[in-house]
Amino acid sequence: QVQLVESGGGSVQTGGSLRLSCVASRRTFISYAAGWFRQAPGKEREFVAAIIWGATTTKYGDSAKGRFTISRDNAKNMVYLQMSSLKPEDTAVYYCAANTRSPYAASDNSNEYTYWGQGTQVTVSS
Repeated sequence: QVQLVESGGGSVQTGGSLRLSCVASRRTFISYAAGWFRQAPGKEREFVAAIIWGATTTKYGDSAKGRFTISRDNAKNMVYLQMSSLKPEDTAVYYCAANTRSPYAASDNSNEYTYWGQGTQVTVSS
């Protein structure tokens, strides 16, 4: 089992920035691909970004392209999501997840992720 804990959420105004962090409880995390998803009230979970174990490949959802950057620091068992130019529609709970099945895949499919954090709330006001 790998526990994931997100932090860095909060309330910002439109155009602001936040950096989300996700720390894993076990060193094995560095051999997994990782991703960020989000879920707004009344909406389905949405893919935001993913990164493979070696951080050489990333993938972004349409809403994140050009504004968000995913990165990881395997020495610290951490994955980050830098978010800029935030909009009210970015308001959601953001989840970190680990893909143990395909470490070389920056997948946008939530079904491929085994471990999930409890989420951190991001609220963007206009």
